[in-house]
Amino acid sequence: AILDGGPCAVGVESTIVELSGFEPEVLRPGGVSIERLSEVLGTTPRLWLGDGDARAPGMLASHYAPKARIEVVSAKDACARAEALISAEVVGVLAPCEIEGLPPPVISLGPAGSPANFARLLYARLRAADRKGLDVLLVVLPPDEGIGSAVRDRLARAARR
Repeated sequence: AILDGGPCAVGVESTIVELSGFEPEVLRPGGVSIERLSEVLGTTPRLWLGDGDARAPGMLASHYAPKARIEVVSAKDACARAEALISAEVVGVLAPCEIEGLPPPVISLGPAGSPANFARLLYARLRAADRKGLDVLLVVLPPDEGIGSAVRDRLARAARR
C-alpha cells in the first residue's frame, strides 16, 4: 500500500550522521543542518566527501536525477546559457528567484524561494521537468548554508549522472 500524506514539510531526505568514529561525520546532508548539528554535538562534524563506497542510502555519486540533463549555472549566466541551448534542446530553469530576460521558449519552473522552500519544492520541480519534456534544466543553487546545503548536494548528484 502507498499512503499519500501530501507534501513533505522538509522536502529533502534526512541528515545521516556517522557517530561510530573519533569525530562525527555527515554522510548525507539533509533536513538537519551542519550548523544545527554543531550546536547539538558541541563540535562541527566533518562532511563525508564521497571517497570510497556509499555508506548510507542516497550517497551514490549520481542520484536524484530527472530525465533532463542538469547544469548548474549562476543567476547572471542563466540567460546566456539558455540562449546557447534553445536552438537544439528544450530548456528549463529552476532558481531561488525569477530570472529576468530568459529567451522565449525557455520554461521557468517558477522561483523556488528561500532555501527551506527550495528543499520543499525540489522533487516536485524535478518531476515537473520530466512532465514538461525538458532536455536540459539550468539550476541556480541556493546559498550553501542550512538546508540549502542539502539542496545543493542533491542537485550536484543529479548533475553528475
